[in-house]
This record gives sequence, C-alpha cells and structure tokens, in this order.
Amino acid sequence: MLDMGGWYWFFSGEEEKLEKHRCGKWMYFFDDQTFAQQICEAAIQSGACYECKCTNMEVQMVDTGVICFYLNGDDIANHFRVIKFMLDHDLIRKTKTGRYYNNSFKFDDQTRAGEYGADFEGKIKLSEFIKLDTGEFIRKEDNANG
Repeated sequence: MLDMGGWYWFFSGEEEKLEKHRCGKWMYFFDDQTFAQQICEAAIQSGACYECKCTNMEVQMVDTGVICFYLNGDDIANHFRVIKFMLDHDLIRKTKTGRYYNNSFKFDDQTRAGEYGADFEGKIKLSEFIKLDTGEFIRKEDNANG
C-alpha cells in the first residue's frame, strides 16, 4: 500500500497493463476507512483488478470516501472479475425493491474532462453484465472466473 496524495493506493504488480485512454474504474462509496483498505487489499490479492485506491478520509478531511477498481474499459473478462468481486463483497447497492442500481463504469478520460454529477453519462453500465433483478451474469461464456 502506498499513502499518497490523499489516497491509499494498492498495486498488483501488473498496473502497467492499464492504458491511459482505455483505463477507467468501477466505484464504491464508503464511510469506514478500515473496511475500504481491507477491500482494496482483497481486490488486489484476488486478482480482481490491476490497481485499486481508496480515499484517505483523514488527510482529505471527509466523512465518506470512494474505492476505485481500475481496469481497461475494453477488457470484458476483467469487467466480469471486478463485478464478481463487488457482488461477492456486497459492494453494489440495491434499491428498496432489491434491484441492483445500474452503476456506470467511468473512464479516466471522463474524470480528467471534469464529467461529474449531472454532466456524467456512463458509456458502460452494470446492466450489460448482470441482470439487475437477480445479480445473475448475462453472458455465461464471459464468466468472471475466465
């Protein structure tokens, strides 16, 4: 783990596979620093992603933070690994009716362009990978374990 710039960074040793204009992240918002660091460590150890970071809440002086699981947007197998990890660790929030929110994958180019909130339009959505009602993967041939 590297504590730098208000973030705790976790690396797999394969982070060089991330390409600047293809890279992006699935995100999870949290309010428990210890939990967030444990999740980042587990994501790296399990091979879910190449790089992971979480907000250093003390340094940034905030009550909530975000975990970012990094991968290349066109790496479909890696999307499945990250989503499976997130499902296995209950990191995808559900609506009151029990349906998963249709979260968006965010490309780093969108972050650099300042696309946040109402200006942000996700190009890749969770519903492309799972049935939001059940959490079941849609494309079995692209299994998350592959």
